[in-house]
Amino acid sequence: MEMPVAKRDADLIYQRWGDKVLNAVMQTSVYTRLEDTSEENENLASQSRAGNGKVLRPHVYYDEGPFDAPSSDSEEETLLEKGPESRRSGSRSPRTAENGFESGSLFTGELKRRAGTLRCLLILLSFLVLFAMIIGIFAAHTYTGTSFAIVRGLKPLTMDHVFNGTFYAQHSSLRWVKEAGDGVYADVDNTRSMEEGYTLNIAEWKVSPDLKHILVKADYKKQWRHSSFGNYYIHDIAAKTTISLVEPSSPPRTSYAEWSPTGEAIAFVHSNDLYIRPDAEPNTQAIRLTASGSPTRFNGVPDWVYEEEVFSGESALWWSPDSRKLAFLESDETDVDVYTFPVYNPDSSSWSVHPYTEDVAMRYPKPGYANPRVEVRLFDLAGYLANSEGEETDEEEEIDDEISEHLFRLTWSPRHSSGESIIMDVTWVGSDDLLVKEVNRAADDGSVVFFDTSNFETDSEVRGAVVRRLGKNGEEGDDGWIESRQAITPLPSALVSTLGLGRTAYLDLVNNSAGFTHIALFSPASSNEPRFLTDGEWEVVNNILGVDAKGIVYFAAAYPTSVERAIIAAPIPSVLGEETEELDRIANLTVLTDVSVPAWYEADFSPESGFYLLGYRGPNVPWQSILKTGVTREEFEYKLHENEKLNVTLSEYQSPITIHSTIENDGYELNAMELLPPNFDDSGRTKYPVLFRVYGGPGSQMVHTQFVRDWHAYLTCALKYIVVVVDGRGTGYKGRALRNPIRGNLGYWETRDQVEAARVWASKKYVDPKRIGIWGWSYGGFMSSKIAEANDGIHSLAMAVAPVISWRLYDSIYTERYMSTPSLNPGGYANASISNMTGFHNINYLLAHGSGDDNVHFANSAHLLDMFTADKVRGFRFRMFTDSDHSINRRGAYRELHEWMTEFLLEKWGKGGTRRRW
Repeated sequence: MEMPVAKRDADLIYQRWGDKVLNAVMQTSVYTRLEDTSEENENLASQSRAGNGKVLRPHVYYDEGPFDAPSSDSEEETLLEKGPESRRSGSRSPRTAENGFESGSLFTGELKRRAGTLRCLLILLSFLVLFAMIIGIFAAHTYTGTSFAIVRGLKPLTMDHVFNGTFYAQHSSLRWVKEAGDGVYADVDNTRSMEEGYTLNIAEWKVSPDLKHILVKADYKKQWRHSSFGNYYIHDIAAKTTISLVEPSSPPRTSYAEWSPTGEAIAFVHSNDLYIRPDAEPNTQAIRLTASGSPTRFNGVPDWVYEEEVFSGESALWWSPDSRKLAFLESDETDVDVYTFPVYNPDSSSWSVHPYTEDVAMRYPKPGYANPRVEVRLFDLAGYLANSEGEETDEEEEIDDEISEHLFRLTWSPRHSSGESIIMDVTWVGSDDLLVKEVNRAADDGSVVFFDTSNFETDSEVRGAVVRRLGKNGEEGDDGWIESRQAITPLPSALVSTLGLGRTAYLDLVNNSAGFTHIALFSPASSNEPRFLTDGEWEVVNNILGVDAKGIVYFAAAYPTSVERAIIAAPIPSVLGEETEELDRIANLTVLTDVSVPAWYEADFSPESGFYLLGYRGPNVPWQSILKTGVTREEFEYKLHENEKLNVTLSEYQSPITIHSTIENDGYELNAMELLPPNFDDSGRTKYPVLFRVYGGPGSQMVHTQFVRDWHAYLTCALKYIVVVVDGRGTGYKGRALRNPIRGNLGYWETRDQVEAARVWASKKYVDPKRIGIWGWSYGGFMSSKIAEANDGIHSLAMAVAPVISWRLYDSIYTERYMSTPSLNPGGYANASISNMTGFHNINYLLAHGSGDDNVHFANSAHLLDMFTADKVRGFRFRMFTDSDHSINRRGAYRELHEWMTEFLLEKWGKGGTRRRW
């Protein structure tokens, strides 16, 4: 049976204006009912006569099944949108139909009473319309509107646009060819070549210094993040002939090959043994330097942990500038424990069935357990060739005495024990001068060792001298850690002679007295006194880009703010004994890029720094140009990519609004970046969910000014979410004062900063405080799990992808750098791990991990799931991505992961941008 009209109006009025107006309506409304109705209608009538009509409320959601949640201030308007039909009784009264009346009609037994009632209702309706007009006029005058421009008619951003390359910016890298003259680079039009009538699928290629040959890597087989195997070939450019470096195999067993800086010698690693081919001619025989190569012994290439955490690359060999000597790292991981994980399906098809798994066994050192033992070795190629015919040695033969006589081990004192020693850098600073940088496991004590290899004192060793001390009692001078980087840059010998800097000299990145990373000159190379070329409360980033013949040093800097990148030039002091403070100040620097507006630049300089590839990476559409140093862009510029098509595409689609700011917590200024939906309304009438994106690892940076159109852009444009990134304590490019506090207690201060950031955004008038969440990958997954554990009452949602759950499960070199060892810091390891399950009962939590993750092992998520079982945590979502590694991209997993997370967000929060009605 339909509800009487007056009763329906009363319910609507009650929901909007409350009891007082409802009572007035009920006192004015006159209605009767038919003789006898159902018991249900009798109850309804009695409630109406009493003036206490029941107001419907939304059902309580118990986290089961899909739910498009309204914002916290939109419950009224959602109910109003349903209208009175949603509150009607489900059936008509049979008795009213028999008497010829429509269910729900308003009537009385006397026409006069009915007319009087209608007049009262009309008067009341007129009063309500007038009252609504007054409220509307008041709202119109008090509403200030949004301060952001409203743009209509643009195409919506979809998930397809994010993943199909719609917003791809063309970007190239160059291969500078030193011997061809400064500014000459090589490019290859295709990736296919012929060898003995067979087509080679080229994965990589390198041109010889004399431009006569190309070293080609084919049959690529991935190993870890940076390393791979392949069959290598030497292609003669003039003769158009191709020969194999070693006999090809399937699967390939050669892991690395590299030209010497001069001439045509090739150093390569085959089955973990190191070889040198003196030239590229077809009949040249290779020289085998080592015979110890095995699955646990490495020569010239790093093992897993050195590849991942020290060198960030696949090579551990270093040619001297004159190609007469070769230094290399020898690693023994026999004592390192084995971690094994299964491969369920080695094929590219998800429908392939393999009854038995294939196990991958890897030596993976964990905190407190044995590390690989490493030594630096040196081979005197020139001395060997002068005294030997260089006959080929078979792969199964031992190294002959002639080779052993020219193979040396580098030693120094004091040196950390083999179980404590980590070799962080090996660099030639001259044809005879070599530097080795060593640190201990805790990365709080280290040294730079100088070797003069012009004369060999013994038959088997070259002794070095410690010339610089690193760590708390050295250059860092605080309780932080020694950064893992390979930044030593030798100065060309001609420049050293011109500037009168001694026999050899080099540049390195050193912390100034305020804890900011800057460029320092060490001259001669055996000196321990840095002379700073740069200074200030900003930082030089990554490695030095180049040094030209005039003594100008080129580098990238987090300048003028830490979220930007500029390319800068600094002069080298010409007189070693010159003592002026002016040399150490930014007044002498030349900024090569535009710093009048926020921007992010990168550069790649030619070998003699006469030319460079300049890349503009944002915030607008990226572009690339080749420029010449010492002249203006008007005088010389070759535009490589302008991305005109992307400019047109961007003008057609919706884009997020990016706002940079800072927040403060515990006296620290933290960088923040906010991505806002198109046509954003900051008046407070519209409420938005906020999803924080976090990484937060030591020395990292997520707040930037680069151009990006990724999944987060989709969330802002399509779902009307706000995405916020805050770089908390421990992150990079703002000095050691911001980085050091996290030492020994990963996750604690970072969590405090993320919680404070959530409080800041929750207080903003355009934010829905009930829909604030966080997500992260890897270290970011650890951080989002820490937020869930914190049980702060602010975050209602957290998503963790491939998270670290216990730092005792991660690798030793990374973890101990920031946490020391478990035996020295047991409390820190306990605090830094996820162990308190209380918060997980009170948050919508999503967990994803690849079963083939060689970096952050699946054991982390398995451990968390086990704790969930013990504590009966059930309101979470979990998914394992079969055989995916840390990047989760196996068999289409990457996009599926993001679509799955999107569905989770929609289920728990619904769409954003709910507008308040006045």
